[in-house]
Amino acid sequence: MNLKPETLAEIEEAIPKYPEKRSAVMPLLHAIQKDQGLLSNEAAEWVAEKLEMEPINVLSVITFYPFFRQHKIGKRHIRVCRTLSCAMAGGSKVCDTMLSEFDTSLNGVSPDGEVTVEFAECLASCGSAPVMLVDDELYENLDETKTKEICDRIKTEATGA
Repeated sequence: MNLKPETLAEIEEAIPKYPEKRSAVMPLLHAIQKDQGLLSNEAAEWVAEKLEMEPINVLSVITFYPFFRQHKIGKRHIRVCRTLSCAMAGGSKVCDTMLSEFDTSLNGVSPDGEVTVEFAECLASCGSAPVMLVDDELYENLDETKTKEICDRIKTEATGA
């Protein structure tokens, strides 16, 4: 597997922090996903070998946690909360607006490769619902106008205009 030197250094630094090698599985997966953009079967096998585990055990971690992904995403990762508070406050409308504005489908990549829109379970901001994360930035109290403004900003940033 072709990892950046800084990723390899991060991995080598993480493993000794745990009493058992296998306990470092999540930090290694996070580092590899950050480096590669996703977690391939090759990555799972590489981590398994590195931590002296069976590949199926690494794959079970990857498939259990929703923040690990096995598919490519756009340059911008948009996660719209769909739990009760956000759903009742219009989270689905926010998601529909994002999908329409970027001409994409849920969990897909927009035609320009710029965004992926996904539903997320609880983004821990129920009092300001509906909410979404764009990459690591939280947007709260969303309505159609605010959502379109965010879309316009993403489009402008993508074109460099």
